[in-house]
Amino acid sequence: MFVTRFAPSPTGYLHRGHAFSALTAHAAARAADGRFLLRIEDTDATRCRPEFEAAIFEDLAWLGLSWESPVRRQSDHLADHEAALARLEAEGLLYRCFRTRAELAEEIAGAPHGPMAAFRGGPLSPDEEARRLAAGEPFAWRLWLDAAERRLGGFGGLSFEADGRIVQARPEIGGDVVLARKDVPVAYHLAATVDDAIQGITHVIRGEDLIEAAHVQRLLQALLGLPTPVYRHHRLILGPDGRRLAKRDRSETLHSLRERGMSAQNVRKDLGFD
Repeated sequence: MFVTRFAPSPTGYLHRGHAFSALTAHAAARAADGRFLLRIEDTDATRCRPEFEAAIFEDLAWLGLSWESPVRRQSDHLADHEAALARLEAEGLLYRCFRTRAELAEEIAGAPHGPMAAFRGGPLSPDEEARRLAAGEPFAWRLWLDAAERRLGGFGGLSFEADGRIVQARPEIGGDVVLARKDVPVAYHLAATVDDAIQGITHVIRGEDLIEAAHVQRLLQALLGLPTPVYRHHRLILGPDGRRLAKRDRSETLHSLRERGMSAQNVRKDLGFD
């Protein structure tokens, strides 16, 4: 059966871009006589707020969407994510990274492939790591691509279906991604990959800005023995300045549209969902 989801983070109010993504996934599920799930991705306790989560439910209901209950809230299932993290650590596929943001920026800028190169590193010596841990220095758990490549015998056997074609996975484009850090017990890539498997997601439908995320998630699926969904990517909704809508830019929200009396029907029509 076709199963898809809309998985927002309650770090701000939803905007038209979120509405378009939710409506696209919901329409796809209905067309396939499948299931549409809502998931709250709230592992970042420093930014997530209860009022934003409440507004997600209000906005989606206002748009006329329905979803299955109960809704999976990631913060209620951290044990699932931490078990996956522990497995990767036990198999030598993670390492502690003590680099600061400034140090990372300097290393990436000086990389052979230029300032846009993804970070690749590896573990410190046991003595140096022990010294830093004893000093209480903060660190992030990073996925060690070199170890993952050795474990799988290379990445050549990894592929996935995206937008109607088979794509060769290239996890190296994301570098050694962060999978956990002090303020976020499990980061986006790992939590989303684990939850998609647990919820039986067959189709991941999201914006084209997340195309590269599938490469990292395909690697995690291979390392953890998880199924690989089909990926579909939709166009982005742009603002008057031609840039994609984003919470950090304080794009006009569905909450504010509701407050000033705009109808959900008009929003749906503007987005191409009559």
